This record gives sequence, structure tokens and C-alpha cells, in this order.
Amino acid sequence: MKIISIILVGIVVVLQYTLWIGPGGMTSVWQLKKQLVEQQAENDKLKDRNDVLLAEIKDLKQGHSAIEERARNELGMIKKDETFYQIIEK
Repeated sequence: MKIISIILVGIVVVLQYTLWIGPGGMTSVWQLKKQLVEQQAENDKLKDRNDVLLAEIKDLKQGHSAIEERARNELGMIKKDETFYQIIEK
């Protein structure tokens, strides 16, 4: 009877080890859940960035005002018969 009890306790210990620490155990599940949350946050950040870029692309395709604004701000271009004034603050 004592041997059976020892064997059963050994089986329970092995099963508990596998459940908590072994491969596919709870520790692995917690790590995967943490990675999932981090990946979802990264995906949300990238989705927001993509939405901004898509809105900019749509604006550039539909209107000339966005193209004109970029030409003025990024390239320093001006229209014909227009005078450019640059104000430099001290």
C-alpha cells in the first residue's frame, strides 16, 4: 500500500511539473499571451501610421492643394508673379 501511495504521489508531481513548467505548460502560455499583447500594440501603432499614409495618398490623388502645399513647404517653390518673403526671427 505504501508503494502505491509513493507511485501516485510521483505521478502527481510529474504531472504538476509538466503542467506548470514543462513545454506547453502554463509558463509558456503566459509568455505567449504577453507576446500577443505586445504584437497587438505594435500592429495598432502600424495601422495608425498606415491610415495616415493612406489619407495622405488619397489627398494627393484628389486635390491639387496638397501637391501645391508640399511644393511650397518642401521644395520652396512659388507661383508665377508671386513674391516670396522669409521672416527670420532672432
